[in-house]
Amino acid sequence: MARPAQFLIDAFEQRFQTTPDVFRAPGRVNLIGEHTDYNLGFVLPIAIDLACYTASAPNRDGMFRVYSLNFAEGREWPMDCLDSLQPSRHWTDYVVGVARQIPRTRGVDLMIHSTVPVGSGLSSSASLEVSTALAAGWQLEAENKLELARLCQRAENDFVGLPSGIMDQYVSVFGERNHAVKIDCRSLGHEYVPLPSNAAIVAVNSMVKHELGQSAYRDRVSECARAVEAIHKADPGVTSLRDASIEDLPLVDDPVARKRARHIITENQRVTEFVDASRGGDLKEMGRLFVASHRSLQTDYEVSCEELDFLVESALAIEGVYGARMTGGGFGGCTVNLLDPAAVDVFESVMHHAYRERFGKDPAFYRVEAAEGATKLPLFRSV
Repeated sequence: MARPAQFLIDAFEQRFQTTPDVFRAPGRVNLIGEHTDYNLGFVLPIAIDLACYTASAPNRDGMFRVYSLNFAEGREWPMDCLDSLQPSRHWTDYVVGVARQIPRTRGVDLMIHSTVPVGSGLSSSASLEVSTALAAGWQLEAENKLELARLCQRAENDFVGLPSGIMDQYVSVFGERNHAVKIDCRSLGHEYVPLPSNAAIVAVNSMVKHELGQSAYRDRVSECARAVEAIHKADPGVTSLRDASIEDLPLVDDPVARKRARHIITENQRVTEFVDASRGGDLKEMGRLFVASHRSLQTDYEVSCEELDFLVESALAIEGVYGARMTGGGFGGCTVNLLDPAAVDVFESVMHHAYRERFGKDPAFYRVEAAEGATKLPLFRSV
């Protein structure tokens, strides 16, 4: 059993005096396809080998208890009060938002331990939501998987209040070892894309998250909607930017909305091209598409920041790096880098020194691998 799971079991047994079931849900790195999900386009994330582990066991007093080992704090409520709770701008909102949607017949104790760093852009929230849903009683069966992702997305949209797409929750559920997952965010179908075995993926955490992020995210959703409205007037067949083409851009009079639309349209095409390159093992082309994606996010979508741009430019100057780009919502968080495995040690050393010298911060490095999606871990009792 993974060390985080055993650590969690030991802590749970000490706190609640019973042995729990344990569920694991991974974080993610999006290789390409940024901000296309809520525009019903294509995305290409991987589930990663950093995950949220949630332990659960029923209790007899009708309480819903949740405790985080990462934050060393917890909260509790009577089970029959969950439906009346309002968001509190606390990490437990993600848990409550999920639990309210799952049929409840008795009390439950939950304990959480995550190896996904919060605020890094590696989707700590989706991994928390998915593992919580399973721990709270959702059955992980093939016919229930898509609804599990939808349920967790609803928690984030309707209770937490962030209008995110379904990508993060989807890949946390459907991840596949050694493969990326190409998700069609309209049909909610997917295909698995094999990744070249002779490339390493390293996420670099800028260790910053600018406050502009959440408000700007909502702005981008609105700006994309304005572009769709303008194009739809001329072509009723266009109901999302998924349907639009470069030739439609002159129909958008608003220059800001036009730039946002250009990013989405070209990013969808980059996803398709990246899939072809990955299947063919063309690391040079995969790297080129990484860089093109970042440039578009810088100039057309305007969700990058000084720290992310510096990390990308510094990476591209290092021998053995095929490509680099920001990943996640932007305004901080992580870059994702595709490189020769033999170059990883030098890459991390050079990047650490350069970033420290420029910003006075130590970046964090995550050597990630494509991992399987959410699972219930085998029962294990410590001795």
